[in-house]
Amino acid sequence: MIYFYVRVSSRTQKLDRQLDKAKNYKYDVLVEEKASGKNFIGREKYMGMKAQMRSGDVLIIHSLDRLGRNYTEIKDEWYKLNRLGVNVIVLDMDILNSKDDDDITKKLIRDIVFELLAYFAQKERENTLQRQKEGIESARKRNVKFGRPKITKFPKKFLKAYKFYTETSISLTYASKLADMSTSTFYDYKKRYEAQHS
Repeated sequence: MIYFYVRVSSRTQKLDRQLDKAKNYKYDVLVEEKASGKNFIGREKYMGMKAQMRSGDVLIIHSLDRLGRNYTEIKDEWYKLNRLGVNVIVLDMDILNSKDDDDITKKLIRDIVFELLAYFAQKERENTLQRQKEGIESARKRNVKFGRPKITKFPKKFLKAYKFYTETSISLTYASKLADMSTSTFYDYKKRYEAQHS
């Protein structure tokens, strides 16, 4: 079986670029996922696909970072797939392809290149996080406020409904109707009111 796995890190990102690549290859199963590559928690489709894989199967990925962004996890996953007998094809780096891997020199070069690329993927992630941290610190020094601003004046209907809610046993749904709000908005206001008045 040939599996083509495409992934983006968030629900707002599009899979189009990877799906366009998939059109140029023959595969039996296409697995699409929108989940962070930081670790394997929550990557249900990938884990489900891996559970079905057998020795001799082929996994096609667009780039090495589709396996993850953490150096240790990318490396561990790569070798787990190899131990399963799964051949991995990385489209943007031919040297990493483990299919038809009979040449020992090619295998050695591939392993060295893989180690370097996995390392640089991790370093890039660390650098990105460091830049974010420095940006936040810089913004704080300039008194830039983060998060949602405090509500200085809560609606009267909310205050009445909240008081009634806390003093009686009415449901959140009923309280939100009294406040003329959706349940989620009432709950949000409730949390923010309690945080500001605790």
